[in-house]
Amino acid sequence: MILEAGMLQVRQGAEADFEATFKAASHIIVAAQGYISHELRRCIEVRGKYLLLVQWERLEDHTIGFRQSPEYQEWKRLLHHFYEPFPTIEHFEQVTLSQC
Repeated sequence: MILEAGMLQVRQGAEADFEATFKAASHIIVAAQGYISHELRRCIEVRGKYLLLVQWERLEDHTIGFRQSPEYQEWKRLLHHFYEPFPTIEHFEQVTLSQC
């Protein structure tokens, strides 16, 4: 399982529209091959800052399968104009910790 993480900074004053649009657009990512789950969290300290976490089966499910799909173009059209600056998206894998 791969965890996609993005720190999203939304243009000032657009937060409510962003949240409503994100909710409406969520059906796009949910239908993607290899998608497991996602959540959006609003920062308490910084207005307009959000954390997006998406779980994928494999890295390629996001970087190739979703990002190169026609559905991603719709996702991009709906959401990307809210971001200022455009976010960096990173991917993480779980570290197995042995019991001491």
